[in-house]
Amino acid sequence: MEVVATGLVFPEGPVALPNGDVLVVEVLGGRLSRVSPDGKVTTVAEVGGGPNGAAIGPDGRCYICNNGGMVHVDLGNGMSMAHEAPFDTPPGKIQVVDLDTGAFETLYDHCEETPFWGPNDIVFDTHGGFWFTDFGRDRGRIRQKGSVYYAKADGSMIREVIPGLDGANGIGLSPDGNTLYVAETYGSHVWGFKVKAPGEIEPGTSMHPGGGDLVGRAGPGQFLDSLAVDGSGRICVASPGGSAVLAFAPEGGAVEVVSFPDLMTTNICFGGPDLRTAYVTQSMSGRLVKVDWPVPGLKLAY
Repeated sequence: MEVVATGLVFPEGPVALPNGDVLVVEVLGGRLSRVSPDGKVTTVAEVGGGPNGAAIGPDGRCYICNNGGMVHVDLGNGMSMAHEAPFDTPPGKIQVVDLDTGAFETLYDHCEETPFWGPNDIVFDTHGGFWFTDFGRDRGRIRQKGSVYYAKADGSMIREVIPGLDGANGIGLSPDGNTLYVAETYGSHVWGFKVKAPGEIEPGTSMHPGGGDLVGRAGPGQFLDSLAVDGSGRICVASPGGSAVLAFAPEGGAVEVVSFPDLMTTNICFGGPDLRTAYVTQSMSGRLVKVDWPVPGLKLAY
């Protein structure tokens, strides 16, 4: 493992750029940052709230899932922890950032069917639309469940596709684009949903109310966060609590565990000339690290 950058304030949502830079959101810093290969960190935009996941869209801008804000717990010695947003935190939103100017705007702040609670992670398909998760939010003793949404990048359409998920977090697409993977944090499940058309899914064969089929489940204490799919089709899910990235085979079976020295190992993306470099956010210690991956990562739509 090689440390790329330090001093980040709960980094997540890494995006590897063609020039070797890596974008990260700083959840507790309320900003989108750029990390150069030599470890220099510069601010792209102060977006406020709690930017949580990011992806490059068809127009070259960066699309951000902003959860609205989280509670910053300073653990000392540069260590931080993020706790869920309190009851009165503003709802989250989808923001879009121009990487050249830093200008940003809100693309969506609700859906016709339901308000947002905490937009979390995002992936684009080859049709120019994007899927994203809403983590949900605690309201006192009541847990407001989240959803999976599909939206167009031009702001013209958004719909709730998979309602009633508890802690919907990481999201990604299979190499052929025909399966949508969703990781639920608290249940530690990875679900697969068959994509019928952009923004539409087929009914599944399991008892999942949203129509998903179970791909796999993490072990005790291995909660699930954001994910990336590698070129072999494995669903590589960061595991806070597990201090690891867990690689699930799409057909099920044994889960490979790649350990990291940070309890809050939260996100992974692939980059480098051959996509064999895995960039991983170590949120508690505020670091972006990289490791060699045994197979190339899956090339994203944009």
